Amino acid sequence: MEASWLIGLILGYFGILIAISFISGKSDDHQTFFLGNRQSPWYAVAFGMVGASLSGVTFLSVPGLVAANSFAYLQVVLGYVAGYLVIIRVLLPLYYKLQLTSIYTYLHSRFGRNSYTTGSAFFILSRVIGAAFRLYLIAIVLQAVVFDSLGIPFWLTVIITILLIWVYTFRSGIKTIIWTDTLQTALMLAAVVITVIMIKDKLIPDGSLISYVQDSKYSQIFFFDDWKAGNFFIKNFLSGMFITIVMTGLDQDMMQKNLSCRSLGDAQKNMFWLSITLVFVNLVFLALGALLYDFAAVEGIAFDRPDQLYTEVALSGELGQVVLILFVLGLVAAAYSSADSALTALTTSFCVDIIGIEKLEAKKSKQVRKFVHLGFSFLLFGVILIFHQLNDDSVINELFTAAGYTYGPLLGLYAFGLYTKRKVKDQWVPLAAIAAPILSYLLRNFAEESYGYKMSFEHLIINGIFMFTFLYLLSLKNKLALN
Repeated sequence: MEASWLIGLILGYFGILIAISFISGKSDDHQTFFLGNRQSPWYAVAFGMVGASLSGVTFLSVPGLVAANSFAYLQVVLGYVAGYLVIIRVLLPLYYKLQLTSIYTYLHSRFGRNSYTTGSAFFILSRVIGAAFRLYLIAIVLQAVVFDSLGIPFWLTVIITILLIWVYTFRSGIKTIIWTDTLQTALMLAAVVITVIMIKDKLIPDGSLISYVQDSKYSQIFFFDDWKAGNFFIKNFLSGMFITIVMTGLDQDMMQKNLSCRSLGDAQKNMFWLSITLVFVNLVFLALGALLYDFAAVEGIAFDRPDQLYTEVALSGELGQVVLILFVLGLVAAAYSSADSALTALTTSFCVDIIGIEKLEAKKSKQVRKFVHLGFSFLLFGVILIFHQLNDDSVINELFTAAGYTYGPLLGLYAFGLYTKRKVKDQWVPLAAIAAPILSYLLRNFAEESYGYKMSFEHLIINGIFMFTFLYLLSLKNKLALN
């Protein structure tokens, strides 16, 4: 398919998103932008969050994982379910009881201003790097698939990518995103399901898809043999559980959508059905990976890295134009369903936590919010260009991994706040929040180099334990009087 046709499809897709933003976003006040007036239907939030939880990285990477790890990733996904139960039973009731706009406001009331600013700053740092990383990966694919053939430079591709997000989120923020995410999730899932069906028709036209996947050499799910290995069940399960607690339950981006629901009960229903849906959706992604590897082998389709597998099969044309069209739209949808909400959450956190926008006069505060929203758009643009200039996948992946370490201190802060009655020396909390991820990073490297123990995501738990310990040491002479 010619690049001009693909550009037309993408522009048509964004035309629909912009139309949704005008229909859903008739107001641009703070309550609409930050919380959607707390009127979002829980089922729309749940469905849209499927796409936001997966993102473009998952869309490309999870199918590629099966060659090295079979279906072991599903062990992590099962841990997600346990993590969502903690969010449902512990965190959501807290957020709704306090009627929070930014979830980090809790840290101010519990510990003090320094802890509050630290929590918000760590989220902002992590989300800027994470959102830029995801958009960078998608911009590279779009550049190769569409824009290179038209002579459009990469920097202009990035500007177009971010400008389109800004256009449909600048007015009504989260209220628009709830509905655009619903469309984006539908497109992403349609791309995956249609690809599975098309490959099935090519590989096993008269056979059973379920039996084929079950008999695949990639289909092993559970691994209990080697506790040092990265795919050991208990490590993966616990990692998935704590990843969900911190990267959903302690993440302004993900929780802002839940806080837009009409009630605590609706938000809890949203989380419950999201957790169940994600198990089945990730299973489909893994099955797609097994099919893609077999199909690529049969058709002689070459690729350099596992995360290029889906892209190269779609671009090969062996599955027809429909799959190519859906792949491009699904990829764009997967990327934007996480990036648009990240931009809105970054704006919310900076306005509420750093600026204290509620203290400003109404007209001025609206101008400030729009300026911050635009400012983060430019910041994402700059970070993506830095990634492109680095031109080193290992360095960029290390930066993305390092950003994930910022969630450990949040885990320690919330665990200490919820499960102890102790005060802390608030002025020392930022130093503890810096020390905890550094120590966990050093321990992770030491364990692998000295003992051959390869951590999966349990460094996140260790990071939180370090932070909890530091907070305890900072609180020995200060107890909080709680009933």
